[in-house]
Amino acid sequence: MTVDIDKATGPADTPPAGPEAIKAIPVRHYGRYVSAVVAIGLFVSIVYAFAQGNINWGAVPDYFFDDRIVTGVWKTLLLTVLSMVIGIVGGVLLAVMRLSKNPVTSTIAWFYIWFFRGTPVLVQLVVWFNLGLVFTYINLGPIYKDYWSSFMTPLLTALLGLGLNEAAYMAEICRAGLLSVDEGQTEASHALGMSHAKTLRRIVIPQAMRVIVPPTGNEVINMLKTTSLVSVVQFAELFRYAQDIGQTSGAPVEMYFLAAAWYLILTSVLSVGQYYIERYYSRGSSRTLADTPFQKIKANMLSLGSWRR
Repeated sequence: MTVDIDKATGPADTPPAGPEAIKAIPVRHYGRYVSAVVAIGLFVSIVYAFAQGNINWGAVPDYFFDDRIVTGVWKTLLLTVLSMVIGIVGGVLLAVMRLSKNPVTSTIAWFYIWFFRGTPVLVQLVVWFNLGLVFTYINLGPIYKDYWSSFMTPLLTALLGLGLNEAAYMAEICRAGLLSVDEGQTEASHALGMSHAKTLRRIVIPQAMRVIVPPTGNEVINMLKTTSLVSVVQFAELFRYAQDIGQTSGAPVEMYFLAAAWYLILTSVLSVGQYYIERYYSRGSSRTLADTPFQKIKANMLSLGSWRR
């Protein structure tokens, strides 16, 4: 007996529908709203308190681009750059000396760092400025000889006081960066016949820059603000010019606000530059680079728009 089997088949069964998309609802962080309201309230209170004072706010824009103020800004930037050059060059040299196996050079570097980090920079500036009281002449043999008062100008005093002090801090920053590089790379470069100086220049220092650059940027910003101390050694820069204008115009407090505004502008520009330099040296250390400030603002705006929807 044969059985006929109907081989005709109907349309293929449709696959089951996929899972329904999850509608995620953002968690409401009410504490953030409360802290934001408190912060705004404190800010408004501070602004209101200053608004009640007898402050001639019109004097700030009147003198903001005064020739003396602009000259002071340029001198402040010049002093910052020159002092940091002295500090960075001296710091690298001291760091190499500190890491040297020669006990004499390492001891000299240690003593230098110990002395200049242990004394205030203001004291160092005043000492350099008043050395003329104990040294009538500066005599370097056949190289140079002159009266100390003629040699130690306010600019040189400021550079020595700020630059030599900065070298002590940069030495520790550079030493930390050099120690962050694995010793195996130094040994491998020596095995390939590279000299110690070439190893430092081509192998160690480029990798140490990732560790050195961030604190160095902070030191530059700090140096810009520290230049205000050189007014005690008769060097005219932004703060000194602001003081002079305040005494002659009868608005000393307003000129201090003006100087503070200029310092804020300059440090903000330096902070942006520091960010991009750090981003440049972070290449290769991570798969993705950190977002730029504009990218962060764009991302926050997009996330805020999606949250509202």
